[in-house]
Amino acid sequence: MGVEGIILAAGLSSRAKTYKMTLILNGRTIIENTIEGMLPFCERIILVGGYKIEMLEPIAKRYDRVLLVFNENYKDGMFSSVKKGIGLVKEERFFFTPGDYPLISQDVYRELLKHDDKIVIPTFQGRKGHPVFFNGSVKDEILEEGRYLSLRDYIGNSEPVFVPVDCRGILMDVDTMEDYENILSWCIKGVK
Repeated sequence: MGVEGIILAAGLSSRAKTYKMTLILNGRTIIENTIEGMLPFCERIILVGGYKIEMLEPIAKRYDRVLLVFNENYKDGMFSSVKKGIGLVKEERFFFTPGDYPLISQDVYRELLKHDDKIVIPTFQGRKGHPVFFNGSVKDEILEEGRYLSLRDYIGNSEPVFVPVDCRGILMDVDTMEDYENILSWCIKGVK
């Protein structure tokens, strides 16, 4: 049974006031860090772009198992990108994360893969994070038109399993430049 991944990178980066996916962290872009954390555990990653997709194209081309797709409806919000990615998933098991979570440890992916539950969410010190791991036939349920307003809505109407992990990176996204500076500082300290 194969595993795929969905990484969202379609948003406007409006709170960061710059295109955050190409900010540098540990010598690579934010999106490269996110891809390279997930890729060893996936047969394919579906990278959903929208705003400034041309900046993702040269990055995606470096990876033979990354499929960059354009969400023409990216201005409609994150759920439109979620649906775009899920609509292309061929496997029944897949990871999902926004592209601005560059510090997810590979140990997190390993731990989530041990679970066969329908929805598996990692936690750090009791707080939910990313990636979310889906098993089974959730694709049709999520894609059912008009049934859910967001992925959070779908998960909230399900019974996810929460798995504690020792990785603060599951909580650390880059929404603002202050978040980026905090992540840089954590990297200097050696975040786990």
